[in-house]
Amino acid sequence: MLRMFLAPTPSLSEEDRERGLRHLVREAGFSNAVTAVTSGVILTAFALQLGASNTTIGLLAAVTFWVQLLQLPGVLLVEGLRTRKRISVLASLISRCALVGMALLALTGGGPAALAGLVAAQVFYCGIATFGGCAWNAWVRDLAPEQRMGQIFAKRTINATVVGLAASLAAALALDRAPEGSFLRPFVFAGLYFAAFLAGLLSCRELALTPEPQMPAPAERVRLIPLLRAPLRDRNFRRLIAFLASWQFAVNLATPFFTVFFVKQLGLSVTFVVVLSVVSQATNVLALRSWGLLSDRFANKSVLAVAAPLFIACIAAMVGASQIHERSWVMAYLIALHALMGLATAGVTLSSGNIALKLSPRGSATAYIAANAMISSAAAGLAPLLGGVFADFFAARRLEILLRWTSPGDVLTLVPLRISNWDFYFLIAAILGLYALHRLAMVKEQGEIDNRLMVGEVLAQARRDVRNVSPIAGLKMLTDVPSALLRDARVRKRLQRMRDRRDSRQGAPPKRRRAGAR
Repeated sequence: MLRMFLAPTPSLSEEDRERGLRHLVREAGFSNAVTAVTSGVILTAFALQLGASNTTIGLLAAVTFWVQLLQLPGVLLVEGLRTRKRISVLASLISRCALVGMALLALTGGGPAALAGLVAAQVFYCGIATFGGCAWNAWVRDLAPEQRMGQIFAKRTINATVVGLAASLAAALALDRAPEGSFLRPFVFAGLYFAAFLAGLLSCRELALTPEPQMPAPAERVRLIPLLRAPLRDRNFRRLIAFLASWQFAVNLATPFFTVFFVKQLGLSVTFVVVLSVVSQATNVLALRSWGLLSDRFANKSVLAVAAPLFIACIAAMVGASQIHERSWVMAYLIALHALMGLATAGVTLSSGNIALKLSPRGSATAYIAANAMISSAAAGLAPLLGGVFADFFAARRLEILLRWTSPGDVLTLVPLRISNWDFYFLIAAILGLYALHRLAMVKEQGEIDNRLMVGEVLAQARRDVRNVSPIAGLKMLTDVPSALLRDARVRKRLQRMRDRRDSRQGAPPKRRRAGAR
């Protein structure tokens, strides 16, 4: 009975397709609720509750990336069985059973055995889910009409984000009721993971109610080695892989340890850290539309050239939090920083995925995306492992930079900078991020524009967004003046190029502008 219920549908009516798309949108909310209360800040806080070391935190972060290597055998599984719905539903159901085990681990009191069980459960959960995700991607590709795919995924994203934010806030409130050291805290973590299991069951139900179109007959047998050769022979795509791999390594050297930095070094509560995550997610959603419009009008590389440096600057700016001694100012500083990080993350995530698709030749996108995912995931998984291993080394080191002004009657110390513990990681990650930006400059994409012009377009888009959202004149002026100046500069540059081309056609040498001419 279950086998028949999960079987593909040979002929899918329009009514069945629309019903399936509605289930697809609802499923996003349940699955993102699971993610919100079992990963990121919550997972790190749970591990710390069990007594995790920095190495264990890094290992838990690395698992999420290393299991993505299972996507390649996942492709073979889908091509061999050709029942994507069955694979996706069963993989989701089996993997989420691990959440019950994690809930029980919360009640053990911690220790090495509990931490080993947590790592094993995380490997099982993420590994099995990877096979389901591989089947889901191919399934949805055939279910959603191509002309409506953007609209459908926009609805999924909105539903997933709203539910995810609500789940994150609920988790924050629950943890706030049971502060660190309270006897209720283990029960709160157990309740969160068990609630995630229930949400996972509802997600599986929505998947099971979604019909699957019959897969076409296979054209040829898929082999792994030939699958990876073509992307690595493509010079431009190889450069893109080098950028994305170095970027993932730089970012994941620091970001998995943000929660440890906030809780252990700055002494902030887990509840406030969850609020920071919510702020980042909220600004991420608000910025997605604007970044999407810019990436459609210009090249994805141009968007990355603005968003990626902003994200790197935010990582380096984390050092500033440890230099502020007033707690209220630290919290305000981190809220502003996470708002900027959310804006930057939206641009980087959107454009990095789009540029990989755009530079993949038609008919071979699966192989190119698979090769990129495998190499980037390996680099992203290696970074937190190294970060966790060397954390204790940097914990015992400290660097102080003092600026002193000595006068006959006084000695004044100006802005002392003290770098210790996780501050080193943030600066190292920022330096590695600069190298990744160097790799990005080597990638060629049709439609890319000068970075300064792109900054002008970003400010112009921000001005339009502010105008649409708020009638307050002061907010408009914040973006009117700089964007107008940059827009005028861009127009002058274009006019000069047109004059140069006209002169070259007439045989006259192009006129040189005087130094300092406007």
